[in-house]
Amino acid sequence: QVQLVASGGGLVQAGGSLRLSCAASGSISSINAMGWYRQAPGKQRELVAFITSVGSTRYADSVKGRFTISRDNAKNTVYLQMNSLKPEDTAVYYCNALSSRYQDYWGQGTQVTVSS
Repeated sequence: QVQLVASGGGLVQAGGSLRLSCAASGSISSINAMGWYRQAPGKQRELVAFITSVGSTRYADSVKGRFTISRDNAKNTVYLQMNSLKPEDTAVYYCNALSSRYQDYWGQGTQVTVSS
């Protein structure tokens, strides 16, 4: 089992920045990749970014060049640095971990609100 605790959401003006954190505990060695998803009201949950155990990253087109995902293996924590935020980035952001057995784990959501 893997437990994920997300933090760092909040209210920010357009053009501002926020950093989300996701701390993992439990069966850390089973994790292949970690990432962030988001879900806006009335929309489906979508992938924002993920990072693999070897450091490969992938981003949604809508956040490329503005968001950066990183990981601190010593702290078992993944970060999402979000810059140049736009109102359309407003959503609940969820941390995700994918195990070597392709099992998904989810953290609690953290609200990000970007005002125009």
